[in-house]
Amino acid sequence: MAESEEEVDVLVQRVVKDIANAFKRNPNIDEIGVIPCPEARYNRSPIVLVENKLGVESWCVKFLLPYVHNKLLLYRQRKHWLDREALVDITCTLLLLNPDFTTAWNVRKELLQCGVLHPEKDLYLGQLALTKFPKSPETWIHRRWVLQQILDQFLAVGHNKNQEQQGEAEQANAERSQQLSDHLARTLHQEMRVCSDAACRYPSNYNAWSHRIWVLQHMAKGNGKVFHDELSSMRLWVSMHVSDHSGFHYRQFLLQELITEHYQTPASATINGAEAASEDDGQLSFTTVLQLFQQEIELCSDLIQSFPGHETLWSHRRHVFYLWNQWKREQQHQCSREESVNGQRHASEPMEVDRVSLPNPHDSKRLKRGVLLPGTLTLTSEHSFVNSILDSCCNPEQRRFAVAYKKWLDTVIGLQS
Repeated sequence: MAESEEEVDVLVQRVVKDIANAFKRNPNIDEIGVIPCPEARYNRSPIVLVENKLGVESWCVKFLLPYVHNKLLLYRQRKHWLDREALVDITCTLLLLNPDFTTAWNVRKELLQCGVLHPEKDLYLGQLALTKFPKSPETWIHRRWVLQQILDQFLAVGHNKNQEQQGEAEQANAERSQQLSDHLARTLHQEMRVCSDAACRYPSNYNAWSHRIWVLQHMAKGNGKVFHDELSSMRLWVSMHVSDHSGFHYRQFLLQELITEHYQTPASATINGAEAASEDDGQLSFTTVLQLFQQEIELCSDLIQSFPGHETLWSHRRHVFYLWNQWKREQQHQCSREESVNGQRHASEPMEVDRVSLPNPHDSKRLKRGVLLPGTLTLTSEHSFVNSILDSCCNPEQRRFAVAYKKWLDTVIGLQS
């Protein structure tokens, strides 16, 4: 084992070069790790590459990490010169072993801005670092910065396309815009995979789920299909991770976004014969929202009965039912305001859909032409579910959570009804 300063310097330079060569030999490396090995037993490189897995023998880490760390700090203090290739290799090695070293990410930001690095290369490095350190906050922060650069590039091309719409470069800009759009869709899909992998590696990985929300908010805003696909694909994931609070919080975010998107029925769309079309759209949106809530509550019921004693499931059910109750009240208030503005006063009784009062006569017209969902959520239906759990429950934790939920229904929802 190396002991002198000269020997350490030679060893570390060789290891840094071996890591760089490993990525050249296999650009499809998908996981990194440290191999437990207290001392160097053989005269060989401590870098092990098996299929798509890259390993570093642990004995060399205590030499490697301080060395590259010190080299980078000396460079930032302008006490030591490193060319661009050396900076790429040293920051890569350092971040694979310690991805929360902010200075190294900042150096790579500068390299990316001057064109030395490609954004995808940094996303790939971050993805590898997350296989070993799935909660690394600095890695997630850097990913968002890189993704923002890609988004800015996409928006810049769109702006140039609008400016040169009548020019000779119109077709070239259209092709470039389509390429960037396809690239953006692939990047979005890849980010979802990276987030899922990190969430599986570290339970309740708040950083991964927060990043996933950010990606959807910035890269899929207004794309209802993406949100629907996410809600559907996450159904299996949460069923296999019933204690992961962050995963269920992500479902709550998706549900809120879909509800906001679907239920948009402007009252002003009643001019020039547009009322019928508006009512049909509103009926479809209303039914879709009902289905979203109904399906989510059914998922909660299945998981609570299949996996008794998990507080996360009861907390999620509480949030969903509260969201449903708030949405229902908002629609009732909106209907009342529309009646007041239009000066319309109807003597007929408010429409009820499975005990859900809908005073807006426009809603009545729409819903009479549609198919109503059975078993719409009500306070009574929730009490019935809780009572069925209490009657058949033998798990003390399940009973405690059920009693707490019932008390919440009475004290919070009951007072609002």
